[in-house]
Amino acid sequence: MKKEFSVSGNIIDVINERIYKGTITVSDGTIVSIIKKEVADDQYILPGLIDAHIHVESSMLVPSEFAKLAVTHGTVATVSDPHEIGNVLGIAGIKFMIENGEKVPFKFFFGAPSCVPATVFETSGANLGPAEIGELLDMDKIKYLSEMMNFPGVLHQDKEVLAKIEEAKKRGKPVDGHAPGLKGKDAEFYINAGISTDHECFTIEEALDKINYGMKIQIREGSAAKNFEALIPLMETHPDKIMLCSDDRHPDDLAEGHINGLVKRAIAKGYDPLQVIKVCTYNPVLHYDLEVGLLRQGDPADFIIADNLTDFNILKTYIDGVKVAENGNSLIKTEREKAPNNFNAKPISEIDIAIKAEGNEVKVIRAMDGQLITNLIYSKTKVENGLAVSDVENDVLKTMVLNRYKDAKPALGFITSFGFIRGAIASTVAHDSHNIVAVGTNDKDMVRAVNLLIEAKGGISLVDGEKEMLLPLPVAGLMSNDNGYKVAEAYAEMSEAAKELGSKLNAPYMTLSFMALLVIPELKLSDKGLFDGERFEFTPLF
Repeated sequence: MKKEFSVSGNIIDVINERIYKGTITVSDGTIVSIIKKEVADDQYILPGLIDAHIHVESSMLVPSEFAKLAVTHGTVATVSDPHEIGNVLGIAGIKFMIENGEKVPFKFFFGAPSCVPATVFETSGANLGPAEIGELLDMDKIKYLSEMMNFPGVLHQDKEVLAKIEEAKKRGKPVDGHAPGLKGKDAEFYINAGISTDHECFTIEEALDKINYGMKIQIREGSAAKNFEALIPLMETHPDKIMLCSDDRHPDDLAEGHINGLVKRAIAKGYDPLQVIKVCTYNPVLHYDLEVGLLRQGDPADFIIADNLTDFNILKTYIDGVKVAENGNSLIKTEREKAPNNFNAKPISEIDIAIKAEGNEVKVIRAMDGQLITNLIYSKTKVENGLAVSDVENDVLKTMVLNRYKDAKPALGFITSFGFIRGAIASTVAHDSHNIVAVGTNDKDMVRAVNLLIEAKGGISLVDGEKEMLLPLPVAGLMSNDNGYKVAEAYAEMSEAAKELGSKLNAPYMTLSFMALLVIPELKLSDKGLFDGERFEFTPLF
């Protein structure tokens, strides 16, 4: 029995950049006819939206639950880099993501993580060399080599890095980039190695430099890093060279919106709606060779219906002809899922995080709201009983990273910009190796926040004296296997509680999760020690 239906309205043809009235007929998931004619319906029918670069794990939801929330915003597909779970569980973790994603009507296209571990200066749960990359790239669901964060390795022609790029080239699959701040001859060399995209630009000058050398720019607006305002002028000058992406989107933000929000903002700025929609539909399909429909006869019926191109309210979402969302309600059911993990940390005590004062000045990580980069600043050491301690008055707080894969002593440092006047928070979402990261005003709360995560084998926590909060993330210490809307609500409560400790950061947990990301300068902390991201080497605390 054929499943056939028709929809009518203003049809958006992104390939030819035109809008016309007509009727689309779908049979068994495929568009069988598009007839141009006058119709009464005034709604807009357009290709489904695509997030051109995201780590699904950052939503704290397994792929099936991510899809459940994303379809309500008109998203039908993602270009997803599974390097978070790859760093924890290796190939087994990536296969878990693929298999879970296939349980729901949504189009996940995964990459082979190029940097597992991200650097040799941290402990991760897996190691993916060129042989493993080749094995992944042979899978149909693996569409590309995901972000080559080790840009120094490319510039210095590291043999293993080049071998991974070669594995992608042999199979004709694109290579994603990750090179914040890279310009000039270094950018040219990096791009000529075969790297085709970057989502790390934070100035228009950097983006234009990379475009001129042949790269495509993914304009990122996530929960932590927000580059939309700086880069959206590229829509006017280089619409064929850009895509839209989130990179990392926390569950509460995903419940509120996705790529649809960027479309609406770009249109409100006066950019041509046809080009805006083309950028987040046609451009990623073309670049990554995605099996996503673009409203052509014979295409999969992947499309959305919006009320108009100003409010851009998503009325319905279809994937392969299946209606997956209507009027903000998801029609995707929650799939109960197992919880693979890799977690061997042992509880710590206050003695373990004591810092002997070895100088009058201490190096401090300065976090930046809405950015992944940090600065190195110096602060006078606050000393009590011979120990360097948090200086709450000056917002210089103790931070730590603890190896979650084996029993080890924590690495310790200091950080500013969190603004806490009491309490502590901790997380096992700590890019990219996902060890345990914490920041706090006092050792007692900090130790308890960390030990809550060790007891749960993953999650995010908050401790403020007697007050304790925990959101368990049993899947690799990164994701919940619970209902996505429940997770979004719980995360929002914890984020608000962190702000009540005094933080002015827009997303305290998201910012914390990037403080161990060594490949983005300037100063970070790994489980092995304080790290200078400019010199790419460890540096003393004092």
